Amino acid sequence: MSTKTLGGKTIEINEEGYMVVSDQWDKNVAKDLAAEEQIELTETHYAVLEFLRKKAMDGDSITIRSVGKSGIIDIKQFYKLFPGGPLKKASKIAGISKPSSCV
Repeated sequence: MSTKTLGGKTIEINEEGYMVVSDQWDKNVAKDLAAEEQIELTETHYAVLEFLRKKAMDGDSITIRSVGKSGIIDIKQFYKLFPGGPLKKASKIAGISKPSSCV
């Protein structure tokens, strides 16, 4: 494990760059994580991130399909918002662990 300064806080991250303690997440942390992925967050991004965080906190499985059925965006929009691995990138930016469906 290592630490990184994100959103003005020292955050513990794992070897893949995912936050270890999800409770440290806030919009400022998300903004810094997104900048590392060259993504500028919009309200739609934040709505997806909150959806993923809620699913993770409820212990539900997180999949691309579940995002597409969220009513927030469809799968095509998800790929546009988080290009090059949408579920991995969105999960990292949301401060949750990498979904088991991601390699």
